[in-house]
Amino acid sequence: MTNLEGRKVSVRVPATSANLGPGFDTLGIALAYYDDLEVTAAKPGTLTIEVEGEGKGQVPNDASHLVVRAILETFKRAGQQAPGLILKAKNRIPHGGGLGSSGAAVVSGIMAAKGLLEGIATISDKTMLDIATEFENHPDNVAPALFGGLSIAWEDEQGPHTKKLSVHRGVSPLVLVSATKMSTALARSLQPESVPHEDAVFNVSRSALLVAAMVQSPELLFAATEDRLHQSYRATAMPETEALIRTLRAEGHAAVVSGAGPSVLVLASDPAQRLKAKELAEKTHPQWQALLLAVDNKGATMEIHQK
Repeated sequence: MTNLEGRKVSVRVPATSANLGPGFDTLGIALAYYDDLEVTAAKPGTLTIEVEGEGKGQVPNDASHLVVRAILETFKRAGQQAPGLILKAKNRIPHGGGLGSSGAAVVSGIMAAKGLLEGIATISDKTMLDIATEFENHPDNVAPALFGGLSIAWEDEQGPHTKKLSVHRGVSPLVLVSATKMSTALARSLQPESVPHEDAVFNVSRSALLVAAMVQSPELLFAATEDRLHQSYRATAMPETEALIRTLRAEGHAAVVSGAGPSVLVLASDPAQRLKAKELAEKTHPQWQALLLAVDNKGATMEIHQK
């Protein structure tokens, strides 16, 4: 066993907005809003967890912590024994807000393990995506967290895959964060087993259009974010989210549920339109926190500190 004691890595992982508009379980983007993690390898049996910001006093401080589980699983995949761990997390991504907090935790653990194993074992991009998807059950939020940009994700007999696309520079995201929380499991439980054929066709057309709008023609974002597959079925569990989306879309803003909700994402075609959407939201729904964010194009980043 290689002695890793004292090796330290720092990781930064972006928030994500998945289930993007009509792209349920398929499309996601990375947003420039980050969780930071510092992990130090320690003597075997050591486990210390410090959390600042989101989740402080709420997340586990033992081996059931999601970051710890992801680190241990990555070491296992690499055929290596994990050292003791000292974790220091600074979380900004809201928990239960539909901005990929659990996916970010998983990705931060995988990236931390990759850094600790530098020079000992190689963790490929595909392996990282495989592990992250196994934790999250679908790749559309972990893919942009890992690699940044706009992600098209799919699965086949070889597991999860993703294609990263660069977002048009005009696309200007606005995130509206609710004080309430939403369980991803609850949100997904509201989905029907099947949908009408015409609704499926509608979403196929809008998903294709959304890719074009995001990378080439942001003036099409309003039409491209129409959805009949998932948002309406979840509306009963998120009436305030539904009301805010209706208000914004009535004025021509491309507003959608972010992830599993209850946060709202507005994909403005330029900064001026984004500012109008922010002013409308603050006037009609002042209890929501507005975040003017950029698209993150790097994905998760990691820095190794020498012993």
